[in-house]
Amino acid sequence: MKNKISDTSQPNNPLHGVKLAEILQYLVAEYGWEELGLLIKINCFKSNPTIKSSLKFLRKTPWAREKVENLYLKTIK
Repeated sequence: MKNKISDTSQPNNPLHGVKLAEILQYLVAEYGWEELGLLIKINCFKSNPTIKSSLKFLRKTPWAREKVENLYLKTIK
């Protein structure tokens, strides 16, 4: 069943319509893995980081995803 929420339902949410993969790719391009690991202290950014492994971790870990989303919001301002 499709979600019936329209694009106008979250007009004030800057993350609406932005995929986690896009956020992560942007942050890696902006900061690099090393600096990202210093800014957000999670092992998936420090130990052999890849987009795929980081996405897997972030999708299962709400607190870490929230930190990534918050850094993204601060960075794009």
